[in-house]
Amino acid sequence: QVQLVESGGGLVQVGKSLRLSCAGSGSIFSINAMGWYRQAPGKQRELVASITSDEITNYADAVKGRFTISRDNAKNAVYLQMNSLKPEDTAVYYCNAKIVRRSAWGRRNEYDYWGQGTQVTVSS
Repeated sequence: QVQLVESGGGLVQVGKSLRLSCAGSGSIFSINAMGWYRQAPGKQRELVASITSDEITNYADAVKGRFTISRDNAKNAVYLQMNSLKPEDTAVYYCNAKIVRRSAWGRRNEYDYWGQGTQVTVSS
């Protein structure tokens, strides 16, 4: 009933830019923190950037100054602007959202939802 749909991945050359988008749909009461993770072959999934409901942001050291995370609460969306891309940025990028859902009885719970992943490839 709730899903995150990602878009914007692709193949780019070193130094170029991409903008990733992720929008939630379905039975959503509210969304708390949102973030972007990435996983390269043979490596663990790592946090790239996160943003709270109060728009407090956090970035991995490797992307500071190059990537910018933002959100649009009216659209249940989160974005990742990726500039000055490097080959080491190549990975599958996943959108994550902590979504609050409410039952007919008024009970609220927070759930982790993930996008399907989108491939970002940066060629040298």
